[in-house]
Order: sequence, then C-alpha cells, then structure tokens
Amino acid sequence: MIKKLLYTALCLLALHGCKIENDIPYPIEEASISAFEVEGQCNAPEGAPQAGINTDTRTVTLYVDDTVDLTELRIMRFSVSPEDAVIVADEDACVDIERFPTTGFEIPDNLADTRIDCSAPVQFTLQTYQDYVWTVNVTQVIDRQIDVEGMVNSVIDTENRRAIIYVSEEQSLSNIQIHTLNLEGPSGSITPDPALVHNFTSPQRFMVSRGWEPDTYREWTVYVYHASETTSEANVFPMTTRATLTGNIVSGKRPEIEYKQASASSWSTLPSSNISVNGSRYTATFTGLTGSTAYQYRVTVDGVAGAEDSFTTAPATPLENGGFENWSSEPVKNGTLWQPWSTTSFWDTGNKGATTIGDSNSIPTNESCNGSGRAASLETKWVVMKLAAGNIFTGTYVRTDGTNGVLSFGREFKAFPTKLRINYKYTSSTINRIGDEDLNYLMGRADSCYIYIALTDWDAPYEIRTRKTERQLFDKNDSHVIAYAEYISGSSDTQYQQRDLVLDYRYTNRTPNYILIVATASKYGDYFTGGDSSKLLIDNFELIYE
Repeated sequence: MIKKLLYTALCLLALHGCKIENDIPYPIEEASISAFEVEGQCNAPEGAPQAGINTDTRTVTLYVDDTVDLTELRIMRFSVSPEDAVIVADEDACVDIERFPTTGFEIPDNLADTRIDCSAPVQFTLQTYQDYVWTVNVTQVIDRQIDVEGMVNSVIDTENRRAIIYVSEEQSLSNIQIHTLNLEGPSGSITPDPALVHNFTSPQRFMVSRGWEPDTYREWTVYVYHASETTSEANVFPMTTRATLTGNIVSGKRPEIEYKQASASSWSTLPSSNISVNGSRYTATFTGLTGSTAYQYRVTVDGVAGAEDSFTTAPATPLENGGFENWSSEPVKNGTLWQPWSTTSFWDTGNKGATTIGDSNSIPTNESCNGSGRAASLETKWVVMKLAAGNIFTGTYVRTDGTNGVLSFGREFKAFPTKLRINYKYTSSTINRIGDEDLNYLMGRADSCYIYIALTDWDAPYEIRTRKTERQLFDKNDSHVIAYAEYISGSSDTQYQQRDLVLDYRYTNRTPNYILIVATASKYGDYFTGGDSSKLLIDNFELIYE
C-alpha cells in the first residue's frame, strides 16, 4: 500500500513538473504587394527610376501629377498575396487609421478612408504567420512650363515664387506674347490671364493656385529681360559612343546642327529626328561616336551659324581580366586560397571567408567557353556550418567577421558601355539550405544564378556586410545607380550560353565613378541560402560600346 502511494505521488509530481509547450513551427507564407494604385498616378519623369513593385527590396515606387494633395493621397487599389494577409498601416501616416482597411481592396468602399500622407516614405506591414514590412515611395511630378514668343530661356524659382524669362533682343518688352505660363503645373489656375498681359517693361504679378488647392492663391512675380550672350550658351554631355547637347533657342525656331571629328575636313548634319524642341529648349543626341575622340559642332538658326564648339568622348574602357585567365594561389590552413588576379586585383571572391573553415569554392577551371584558356568556376557548397555561395565581384574582400563577410563593392570607372556580354554555363540544384527564416518559402525550389552590372556615382566603394544584425547589401534601386542590367536563371545548361546584358541608363547626364559586376551561383547567397551543389561557370565577360 505504501509503495502504491509513493508511486502515485511521484507521478503527480512528475506531471506537475511538466511544462507543455507549443513547439509546432508556424508555416512560412511570405506576404507581398501585388498591385498598388493611387489617385493622380502618372508616368515617371525622364531620368527618374521607373515606377513599379520590387519584391526583392519590398518597395513600391510611384509618381503622381499635380491634381492631388500628397499629404492626403487616396489609395485606389491595394492587392496583396496571399489574399488573406492582414494589412497594418502606419498610424502616423493615415488620415483615419480606424477606417483604413486591413485587407486588400480593388476599390475602397464608402466606409473606408484610404488617404495616406505620402510626403515621406510610408511603411505597411503585411501579416501572415510572420510580418513583412513594405515601403511605398511616392513622388509628385509638377510639370512647370513657360512658352513666350521670342523666348530664349527661362528660370523658375519655386522657393521665392518668381519666374525670369529671357527673350531675343528684337522682342519688345512692351509687347510680350505669352503662350504658356504653368507656374504650379498644368492643373493649376492663374489670374490675370497671361495671354492678356503684354507689358513687361516692369515685373508683373500673378495669383496662382495649385491643382489640389483650387481656392488657395499664391503671388508669383514674372520678370522679362533681353537675353545676354551667356543665356543662349549650349551644354554638351559626352558619353562614349553618344553625346547629348542641350541649349536655348528663340521660341518657335528650330536649330540645324552639324558635327565632325576635330581632325576631319567635312561636316555631317545631325538628322532632325535626333533633335527635339520644347518651347525655347532644344535637345540633340549625337550617336555612333568613337570613344576618346575630340569632336566639333555648330548650331545654325535661320541660316546663321553659331560659333564652333567642341567636346571629347569618354574612353571605351575594356573590362580588366574579363576572360578570368589570371589567377594566383597560396596554401592556407584548410586548403588553397585562390585569387582572381596575378599581380593587381580588380576582381575578388568570397574565398577568404570560405577558407576560414573550408576550401575555396570560386576557382579557375579549364572548362572554358571556347576550349582554350581558363574560366571561373563558382560553386555553392555547405562548409561545416554554413552555406558558401560561389561568387566573384569587382572589388575587394575586406575581412571576415565571425562566419560573415565584409566586402568593398566597385572599381573606379568613367566610361559608358551599352552592354555586358557574358558567356556562362549553369548547373542548378534544389535549394536545401536556408540561412534566413524569411526565405523558408524557397526550400525545395530550384536555385538560381545571378549576374548583374551597375554603373554608380558613389563617392567611395560600397561596403557590403552579410551579418544579419547589421546586414547591408547592394540595392539596385539606389539613387546612385546610373545604369543597371541583370540576368537570373534557374535552368541548367548542357553547354556554354552567350547573352548580352543591355544597360538601362536611368540618368543620361551623370558620369559614373564605379563599375560593379557580380556573379554568383546562388542568388540568395548573401542570406546563406541556396542549393549546396549549384555551379556557375563564367568566361569571356566583355563590355560592349555601341
């Protein structure tokens, strides 16, 4: 009897001491924005990054016209995937957080208030079993335009609300004909009617409203002066195989432009299709030029040729060690440290990090695209405790931080290639290693190679850090990225393929300081995620200037 009592007591104590935990993991279900539209939405202005949804950076980029108030912008469509994901809006940005929908919508119902202050980037959190933070960036495009008979140039000072118009010497200041005076955008209104105001021997004042504030008027002052010689100067921005000429011209006129190499004796006439005129401003594009070459040009208006001027194109700089022929090596504790240079480094790899616990996984190979010389073999491997994605990049491997890398991205570069031509052969494996729980949804999918090129105007090389708590990776939407192209593939190849990555120049009036080219066998290698037998062979990378 005593034994039974002791046994019962021990069982009760054991049960009392047990802690029941819910250790069943939640499934990974990534939430994303699939559609996002706002009132007054318009196209991106020339030279600005394109509007769109970027699932890699979880960002939405939009542009709106001058009809809407950016501080109370109404969202017209907000679609999410999966459809049952919960939307948590930024309370400080919402006009009425209590009435903002918590689920996706095509058209807001009468009870919803979808107005958001988008004068600064706005964050939305999408909730499934995890939280996913998305950022929406909205830029307002106010198309301010001036067109006056005989105008040579104009300056709009929005801060002080004044416009300065320069007209030709023959134009009487007491008989100015204004065709367009959009000082706050085409949707605003202005009084008095500019078409009825002609005497500008002294400044004239106008009351102007914005499209989103039709009842609020602000005073603008308009000055008209005769153009001096400096106001009609043209500016040229030379690239490698093209150049852009911008200048002022009397409104209603059209220039004829001639050009030639400085050493040539005869002139060529620029096709009229290469010249656009907007009011008193013209833009001309020279194409088919030769790098590192001096050119002369002259502008003729009404049969009168202007003074000759000149420019020199940027060099057609070749890509250093683009064939991946030059390598050096040295023995290290865990194998061989392979480096993609013989004397001077231009490329580097993550081998210094990989060889702290294993062997190099970015190495030379004789399996080249043309059967001779060397190529680079980038292989993703599981190294003791972490996935190491085979990679190569223009820049320097700085140091190893634990099992993480710190890299310096970019090499100095001042040219304007049109393409990066690549030769590659990829063997994709199934993703079986996840280094970041946010990427659990990739498990079991085909791994992808990733090759990209960017021209940037960073002030210094860009530091990359892979440690999760201080992660800093390259952002292709960075405002310093002047031109960009990429290639992603999850398919395996039986032989080498050739492909041209055509650079998209987001800005045509900025000179790059750095070139960044990256190739990796696993797209999410920065997150230590991929298939541990994926392999990318690359050979004969070449910059094309057309």
